[in-house]
Amino acid sequence: MPQHKLWYLHFMTTSKEKTWVYIDSFNLYYGALNRKGPKTLGLKWLDLESWLTKVFPMNDIQKIKLFTARVSGKFDPTKPVRQDTYFRALRTLKTVEIIEGTFSFRKKRIHITQDVDLYAMIPEEKGTDVNLATHLVNDAYKKCFQTAIIVSNDSDLAGAVKIVTQEVILKVGIFNPYPSFAKELTRYCTFQGPVREWAIRNSQFPRVLTDSVGQFNKPPSW
Repeated sequence: MPQHKLWYLHFMTTSKEKTWVYIDSFNLYYGALNRKGPKTLGLKWLDLESWLTKVFPMNDIQKIKLFTARVSGKFDPTKPVRQDTYFRALRTLKTVEIIEGTFSFRKKRIHITQDVDLYAMIPEEKGTDVNLATHLVNDAYKKCFQTAIIVSNDSDLAGAVKIVTQEVILKVGIFNPYPSFAKELTRYCTFQGPVREWAIRNSQFPRVLTDSVGQFNKPPSW
């Protein structure tokens, strides 16, 4: 069945099912929020609750787990500041829980020409996929949800999706930030669909927010 038909079939057959959402933060960021080009400007200040309820109006979204890692300020000291500000915004949302992995740099050899090689320090997040898979399977066995939605296109999650759909017998949807789908994920998921820019653009936090500490602002470059 075509991908879009699977997507709309889900809307037709689901009636306010208890739903938990599992977001691979870096997959979402690089797949949909930080693509090159002017269309991605103004997308990073994303209100996850507003966004997901727009896209899944027939689901009762009770929990949103964001799996991420602290970015390094090694090359840009303003990056951690922007990330902390965004985490502060997310913590104003009752349904959102932030689960942190780690972030590190790996030395990588890059072949330029037959006689020239360069060595670069490549940033890598550690633990996001493992944490997401572990939480998904654990929550499924505890019957925390009727439907799980994964915002990612990471094929490493296929094993966890298979366990939930084929052994625990619960629904799992893949909400993909990238243009193409990983076949390993779509083989085992219940339904699938693409992340659309219109919903993200219409689900941004207000420029100024208030929490228990006081007022704070959207990062200027966002």
